[in-house]
Amino acid sequence: MAARASSSPKIPVGRLRPSAAERGGGSRCRRCPCGERQGAMLARVAKAAARPCGLLKPTALGKIPGRFHLHQEALPHLPVPPLQQTLDRYLLALQPIISEEELNHTQELVAEFCKPGGVGERLQRGLERRAKKTENWLSDWWLKTAYLEYRLPVVVHSSPGVVLPKQDFLDRQGQLRFAANLIEGILDFKSMIDNETLPVDYMGGKPLCMNQYYHILSSCRIPGPKRDSIVNYAKGKSQSRHITVVHNFQFFELDVYNSDGSPLTTDQIFVQLEKIWNTSLQTNKEPVGILTTNHRNSWAKAYNNLLKDKTNKESVRAIEKSICTICLDAPMPRVSDDTYKSSVAAQMLHGGGSRFNSGNRWFDKTIQFIIAEDGSCGLVYEHAPAEGPPIIALLDHIVEYTKKPKLVKSPMTPLPMPKKLRFNITPEIKNDIEKAKQDLNILVEDLDIKVMVFHQFGKDFPKSEKISPDAFIQLALQLAYYRMYGRSCATYESASLRMFRLGRTDTIRSASVASLKFVQSMDSPDKSDQEKANLLRRAVQAHREYTDMAVRGNAIDRHLLGLKLQAIEDLVSIPELFMDTAYAIAMHFNLSTSQVPAKTDCVMCFGPVVPDGYGICYNPMDEHINFAISAFNSCADTNAARMAHYLEKALLDMRVLLQSAPRSKL
Repeated sequence: MAARASSSPKIPVGRLRPSAAERGGGSRCRRCPCGERQGAMLARVAKAAARPCGLLKPTALGKIPGRFHLHQEALPHLPVPPLQQTLDRYLLALQPIISEEELNHTQELVAEFCKPGGVGERLQRGLERRAKKTENWLSDWWLKTAYLEYRLPVVVHSSPGVVLPKQDFLDRQGQLRFAANLIEGILDFKSMIDNETLPVDYMGGKPLCMNQYYHILSSCRIPGPKRDSIVNYAKGKSQSRHITVVHNFQFFELDVYNSDGSPLTTDQIFVQLEKIWNTSLQTNKEPVGILTTNHRNSWAKAYNNLLKDKTNKESVRAIEKSICTICLDAPMPRVSDDTYKSSVAAQMLHGGGSRFNSGNRWFDKTIQFIIAEDGSCGLVYEHAPAEGPPIIALLDHIVEYTKKPKLVKSPMTPLPMPKKLRFNITPEIKNDIEKAKQDLNILVEDLDIKVMVFHQFGKDFPKSEKISPDAFIQLALQLAYYRMYGRSCATYESASLRMFRLGRTDTIRSASVASLKFVQSMDSPDKSDQEKANLLRRAVQAHREYTDMAVRGNAIDRHLLGLKLQAIEDLVSIPELFMDTAYAIAMHFNLSTSQVPAKTDCVMCFGPVVPDGYGICYNPMDEHINFAISAFNSCADTNAARMAHYLEKALLDMRVLLQSAPRSKL
């Protein structure tokens, strides 16, 4: 990804859902607005001493086989933070979101937990032993608890989508030409992965773990009765040589390499796509792909039913082994211009339901590129193998690649017909498909999604005020939520742990003591503009400090999760600290957010992680900001368009405030 100049830290990370274990066993408590919080300052105040980290920058690797492994081995191991430090910071993080009475109770539990020779110390020693024995003490646990053991459908609940700018084609020829260009761009990116010449990402001058890049192509999730698994065909004798193409709910295996190992050209791919189109003019009666939208336990049973038939098994294996999936969609239902991008976001996340394009997917496939006949396009990806940055890096590469002029016309030697993947549908499988359709359509109706392009300013404005754009946007989210509900809530922002070997993410808790003071002051007649602006800047500084702390492996969420999972592994009773109401509130993320910057003018989108919450993703461009905001219609208290309205107002009010109050020493 390109270097981006800024005076403040930018942590481009993909969203990672809080795990069921982390949310306190999937607790679904709902908090009522309770107004201003009062609470004595704690004895110890956590401060991040580290300087702000820099930006994500790529540096090319030379073409040296094994260079990837040498790079990985040079990365540091994820640390286990000091126990007392995490517990102090946990109490501090609770202050803006729970009552003083609840906080006093939790302080007692913390004191009990960290007594000398007590349960906290024992679990901490267990984590430290685990850290010495493994490449990364967290990564396996996180993959299992956050993803593979998560049982709700991957659709909406886990898999993010990306909305790309509308393309200017309006017919089949344009659609297939664009798809052929896109596939050639994917193969170009894949060659960098295969040759280990992929540029290394840097942040703050430090190299980042590149492991996720090696898991996004040629991989697939496999459903299991209690826990799913992931297969990867990127290396070895069974290395993928084909992509899956889906059109009218019919699946095809398209070889994308010539017999000499060279990739097919755009022209060759276009011819092959035309063959696929012309042999799938009618919509398949049974959309087998819709099975992948189901609850994971239900899908695991249906998967076993499906694979009892040899033909079905071969077809499913061909999909799983493919490099990626290309979904050639029917045009979207016509909508007004102002709702167009929101409608595309819904198509990327779920396909619109059984009447539209949801059967034109295999949602377990790590990456699916979606290209509709009307020019709407984007992708959806299964979240287990990777966060947003590798996906966006691939996307940026492809978008740039498709803009390059293609000078060489390839000799049109006849290519074999792409193989149609056939399925034998038994009455039992048909019932599974019908049930999956019903469940998916309920979920599709429930998702409330709004894409907002904020045109008034972009990241250049906060940068001109020497403020981190990410911190500025996070504070605007805090202000919008506070104005809507009269309280602060547990807020999740992903922070990259890729400075460490096999690092995934931790949580930046954007709701802080400083952010609460700012949002409470903003509409107060008792505060001057200068006082409000000073509180805003203090809240920005607090966010930057927490961000720096998080990317250096010193945030609290993964450490607390590790202590809890260590207790489960040791077969001891779960400590009371994790059974506390305050812990359930802290893990009930009403705001689940992520900044995913891209060179391309796109936006990532995802569903809320709790029934009464919002999922908010944003891509700050120089002069505008792309937001995707989701909620559930089944919750009367949340509304994506209303949140978008309050967010826009918060951003504008904060700009006016900063322009009216000169900077002063905090």
